[in-house]
Amino acid sequence: MVLSALAIPCPHCGSPDVLYSCKPDCCFNHVCSRCYTTFETVTARVGELTAEFDSLPPDPDPTGPTASCARCGECRLFMINDGGAAGKLVCFFCKALLTLELTGVSPG
Repeated sequence: MVLSALAIPCPHCGSPDVLYSCKPDCCFNHVCSRCYTTFETVTARVGELTAEFDSLPPDPDPTGPTASCARCGECRLFMINDGGAAGKLVCFFCKALLTLELTGVSPG
């Protein structure tokens, strides 16, 4: 299973240059550095991963996109890049399989 850090393109302009601008105990507000659109991330649990992690990517940049696990609340989530769960997220701590939704989109 190939995992990578979260990469969330701007929902307004599609730019990959999105920054996480707050802290987990407050909110999950993100800002596009190109068009200044803001949005928040929310996850939904859709299953549980039963396989073991082959290897993990390095810890993500603290200013990079993030979200909270809908099951345990932790923020160490990774994107699945291959297999039947490609495009979903997995929580490192509880192995919840998650989908990502963007809310509160406010064009800049």
